[in-house]
Amino acid sequence: MKKQILLLSAFFLISFTSLQAQDKSKVSDEYIVGTNVVSAGIGLGSSLAGYGGTQSPAISLQYERGLWQAGPGVISLGAYLGFKTYKYNGEGYSWKWTYTIIGVRGAYHLTQIKVKNLDLYGGVMLAYNNVHFTDSQGSSTRTYGSTTGFSIFVGGRYYFAQNIGVFLELGYGVANANVGLSLKF
Repeated sequence: MKKQILLLSAFFLISFTSLQAQDKSKVSDEYIVGTNVVSAGIGLGSSLAGYGGTQSPAISLQYERGLWQAGPGVISLGAYLGFKTYKYNGEGYSWKWTYTIIGVRGAYHLTQIKVKNLDLYGGVMLAYNNVHFTDSQGSSTRTYGSTTGFSIFVGGRYYFAQNIGVFLELGYGVANANVGLSLKF
């Protein structure tokens, strides 16, 4: 497992550094080869919890860089980090689950869309979902149910300023839907 994540990280770093000198020729005004985007979001709807307890909002942080022009679009590679907690209180005890999702993702951005300031995309993510459990007495602290998996997503960003926009993304990460802000540079 650790070997797979290490290999994917190495691939991402090699791709990123080898393409630094590549020409930033325009494909569209919204997303071009060489574009970097950082997005922070809050999740809506998640299967990472149970019923009857309290939970934190699902928070996600994403980074991506446009690397290759491919037909009427740009392929990007990036990283994903998601976080959420869930706590259940019973009579004389409490349980807490902490979910951390770390992923590598690739997306295809449609650049031939004729809507100004709009970036539509879809992609896949390989992620590790780390689940940590703690009880109120501290007698049980363990990681369990952690897993690696693939997910798909679709989304869109609308830039209301030259480099600042809002995004909506559907697909499994820390939540089924994410909304938030994006910074393009």
